[in-house]
Amino acid sequence: MVDVLLLNASYEPLAVIPWRRALSLLARGRVDAATTDSVTIHSVSQAMRVPTVLRLRHYVNVPRRGAGWSRQGVFQRDRYHCIYCGIQPSEWRSGRQLTRRDFTIDHIIPRSRGGRNTWGNTACACFACNHRKGDRTPHEAGMVMRWEPKIPRVDYLVAYGEIPDSWKVYLELG
Repeated sequence: MVDVLLLNASYEPLAVIPWRRALSLLARGRVDAATTDSVTIHSVSQAMRVPTVLRLRHYVNVPRRGAGWSRQGVFQRDRYHCIYCGIQPSEWRSGRQLTRRDFTIDHIIPRSRGGRNTWGNTACACFACNHRKGDRTPHEAGMVMRWEPKIPRVDYLVAYGEIPDSWKVYLELG
């Protein structure tokens, strides 16, 4: 399968699209080649060259919003690791194996003290640590957080495998 990097008119990376979608955009005149590198696609009767990087002819406004807070989002951000002890599913505690159901959402500043459901105030915690902390701040409970809860980043492009050299000019790799 051949993928193509799609850029906005401002040369900002938008998406990685399949060659069929790229061919459709080229045929409709929506994009221009942004590189001389191309791949050859063979059909029954002919061979077509598809550039590996395409640029939209007209700018498309893509709003960059942070992810809305959710319990499931907090679990995913923290990968079901307890913010206090670091335990995770499939590890043993009290003679039994923990599952994802054994984790709770902890409010760093307790809700009873005005703490809200925000990315910076909530984290994944195992039941034992959350119970130990109770209605106190981590400092008051003598507990140290292993990381600082932050808003998850959602404005990134996911590309896996070997990245073509023609893409690297447009992608921030590092």
